Amino acid sequence: MEPILEITDLKMYFPVKGGVFLRPIASAKAVDGVSLKVMPGETLGLVGESGCGKSTLAKSACRLLNPTAGKVVFDGHDITHMRRKELMPLRREMQMIFQDPVESLNPRHSVGQIVGEPFVVQKIGTRAERDKKVAALLERVGLNEKMASRFPFEFSGGQRQRIGIARALALNPKLILCDEPVSALDVSVQSQVLNLMMDLQRDMGLAYLFIAHDLAVVRHVSDRVAIMYLGKIMELADADEIYNNPRHAYTKALISAIPIADPNSNRDRKLLEGDVPSPIDPPQGCAFGYRMKHPKWEESVGMDLNLVEVEPGHWVQPCPCCT
Repeated sequence: MEPILEITDLKMYFPVKGGVFLRPIASAKAVDGVSLKVMPGETLGLVGESGCGKSTLAKSACRLLNPTAGKVVFDGHDITHMRRKELMPLRREMQMIFQDPVESLNPRHSVGQIVGEPFVVQKIGTRAERDKKVAALLERVGLNEKMASRFPFEFSGGQRQRIGIARALALNPKLILCDEPVSALDVSVQSQVLNLMMDLQRDMGLAYLFIAHDLAVVRHVSDRVAIMYLGKIMELADADEIYNNPRHAYTKALISAIPIADPNSNRDRKLLEGDVPSPIDPPQGCAFGYRMKHPKWEESVGMDLNLVEVEPGHWVQPCPCCT
């Protein structure tokens, strides 16, 4: 089976300008050589601290940003350097759910206009046909079709995110990039939205690239999980394998931070020391070992730190100070 999305050595650098004439003086390496595959119908969870490059990776994968280097293949098509006209038909198959439903919905448009906009952009159907499809989409995500005439400010956070999901489903995509879709919602609402997304995946055969910083949420929805740190992938494995048998020190620290509903638990917490290095001037070798001031960090300088398969389907960065 061919992957629906294949990312190879993807890099996304942003220029840092300075001086009197604001000329580029450096680059912020938001994504620095990431390779991933998403298979049809699966959910690949992408986990990491805020600022590690998760959202930038998703936006580069769907060409909302133009990658600095690397290759992005979607459904057998190399879209890395495609022009807008060439991309337009493929955008029907690849959609995105954004993190903040307040910012991602136009406050001046009604819900019907927001959900129906993909049909207008792709020039699909008449006005009556679009209205009918919008009503069906709202019903599908658990909203009343009569809500189409209302505006985003009239809805709760969970309802707004359902509107965003309905918009993403409008063109029957094969892949949805989910950029922390429940992080801005109350805990009680998160489970409702997650269950809705899982039901839609089962019914429509969707593939998800699910970005989050909550490992408990990712474990609930993901088939495989990739751990990202400072623009690079540290570890990649099946969800159960990565939670039960983590190999990288950063993965172990993240898993130890998952809350347990037991006040008497004596679990050993692996506290992270130091600060995340700057993506403008990342350290040589293992960035996590440098942060933790590990005595073996210098051994990683100059090493090939590309992921290696330590067990079938379990990939880890081969760092002497973290594995």
